[in-house]
Amino acid sequence: MSEQTSTLYAKLLGETAAITWQELQPFFARGALLWVDGALDLVEVALAVAEDDQAKVGQWLNAGQVNKVESERAQDLQARDPSLWAVVVAPWVLVQERDGETTLH
Repeated sequence: MSEQTSTLYAKLLGETAAITWQELQPFFARGALLWVDGALDLVEVALAVAEDDQAKVGQWLNAGQVNKVESERAQDLQARDPSLWAVVVAPWVLVQERDGETTLH
């Protein structure tokens, strides 16, 4: 990781915060919400998006690990209201369900 990349990673990490689904709904309505699979590092994905790393982002998109939030997921998030973690990389808001905080069935 270069010094510039490391600095941007730290900046994005500092801008990452807990958020509720209710707060994210306007971004979903605009189609600007990207879901990041829990197996990935949210900040690493944000960094790749910010740096326009098409190879990495394309790989995650093709694997289904990063994708636009669809209505089915939105309905699930609305119903469960889980703890979410988000970071803005304009024009996108990247969101991920926080580890270890999923609802037990």
